[in-house]
Amino acid sequence: MTVKLLGLSGSLRAASTNTTLVKAAAATFGECEFTLADLRLPLYDGDLEEAGMPESVMTLAKQILDADAVIISTPEYNKMISGVLKNALDWVSRTGLSPWEGKPVAIMSAAAGRSGGERTQYSLRWAMTPFNAQLLQAPEVLIASSFKAFDEAGQLVDERSQAGLEKLMTALRTAAS
Repeated sequence: MTVKLLGLSGSLRAASTNTTLVKAAAATFGECEFTLADLRLPLYDGDLEEAGMPESVMTLAKQILDADAVIISTPEYNKMISGVLKNALDWVSRTGLSPWEGKPVAIMSAAAGRSGGERTQYSLRWAMTPFNAQLLQAPEVLIASSFKAFDEAGQLVDERSQAGLEKLMTALRTAAS
């Protein structure tokens, strides 16, 4: 059976280092059916929800539900997760599907600063608490100075960071089995 792996990037930028990190993590994970989720969702609005759950939200919720494991990488915006990621979590929580329940999830971050997004990972863990996902606790993958962390092929250039990513993806594969 091929493992279904879903990636979520908390950044919408075309040249996002978090999207690059998600893709590097999927490559490190190994053989799998990988999908990169689209978080270009409308802003959460109770009136929109009442009018009918947006199709893009239901697609994301079903992708999470169908995945054997999920990778989330997020930048640090003002010491927190990005609005894009928070919006996606809020929408998915309203679908009634409970797709995160027991789901193995690996968290990582890539940030321009020297902490590599440490605070955003803590805020993401808090934001995920109500969903009862199986959040992997270690190793923490924190990519500092992310604008120079990857080569042209999207590979991490720092051996220590790549070693941490390999450990985390091995743990995620084990949790997904």
